[in-house]
This record gives sequence, structure tokens and C-alpha cells, in this order.
Amino acid sequence: MESNLTREEAWNLLKTYNQEEFHLRHAVTVETVMRWYAEELGYGEEKEYWGIVGLLHDIDFEQFPEEHCKKAPELLEKGGASKELIHSVCSHGYGVCSDVEPVHEMEKVLFAADELTGLIWAAALMRPSKSVSDMEVSSVKKKFKDKRFAAGCSREIIRTGAEQLGWELNDLFDKTLRAMQAGEKEIEEKMAEISAS
Repeated sequence: MESNLTREEAWNLLKTYNQEEFHLRHAVTVETVMRWYAEELGYGEEKEYWGIVGLLHDIDFEQFPEEHCKKAPELLEKGGASKELIHSVCSHGYGVCSDVEPVHEMEKVLFAADELTGLIWAAALMRPSKSVSDMEVSSVKKKFKDKRFAAGCSREIIRTGAEQLGWELNDLFDKTLRAMQAGEKEIEEKMAEISAS
């Protein structure tokens, strides 16, 4: 799988269309989670590609929320991204804002984990530690069941994502939480660099 972009090129492309810290944090979080999943699921040699797809998955959302996944191909193409990368990015909106179906396991992971990282991050902010490091899967399950909590995170998409992967919801919760815990320090370092620049 080839993106045609280095991580630095992908980052610069993302920042061309995204300035808000919230969106940049989400991009870096999903990038980190996707890299972890690549290793976890036996795709270590594709880790860079998985990460770049995670980094760029919402490239069009900040400036073009009404055209999410519809504007992305144009922006990515302009930045030199491969057709493969464009397909992967657009597939995470399948059935919501895109008719590009997730085919590769990586695309299914992105579809499932994208919304879930938002829910887990929102849950972390409610904790005294403001961290995922001391969070347990039971906390994620509890927040998932509370439809008023992080209402913008679609439970239906998370459920559909787990089904596409053939996983139990608990497996998806456990893996994604572990991915965020493993990458928390890296995410915070990248966010500190953003704040300093």
C-alpha cells in the first residue's frame, strides 16, 4: 500500500486545511492508533501507510464539513496522494457521507476506531487525570451506553465497524483503548510541538 507522501508531507497537507487544535489532535490521535493497529494485526511493514491514512482521514472536515469525504479526493490529489490513499480516506465515511466501501482490513479499522477515539478522549477529559493511562474498558463501555455522553460520537458507526471486522464490541473497545494508552505520550509530544510553533 502506497500513499505517495512522507509523514511530513502528509502533516503539511493536513495543516493547509486544518488549524483548530481539536481537529489536529484528533488527526494525530487517529494516526497513532492506526500505527498501533498495524503492528497489532500483523501489518507492521504497512505501519507508515496506516498512520498517514489516519492523519489525513478528516482533511476536509474543518473547512468543508458539509462536503466531508466529498472534498477530500480533490484536496488529497492536489497534495500528491495516491489513489489508494484517497480510497482509504473516503471509505471511513461509508454509508454516512461517502459511498466508498471499506475493503481492506485497515479501512475497516479506521471506520471502527475513528468515532471510538473521540468517545474515549471525551471520557478521558472527565477523569481527574485527564488521561487514558488509568482508564479501563469498563469505563469505555459505561460511556458508550450513555447516549447523552459525547452524543456526536455515533454508537451505530462504532457497532457497524466492529461487525465489519468480525469483532465483539468489547474487543474493539479494548484494542482501541490500549492503542491510545500506548500512544498517549507521543500524542502529547506532538501536540506540545504544535502549541510551540
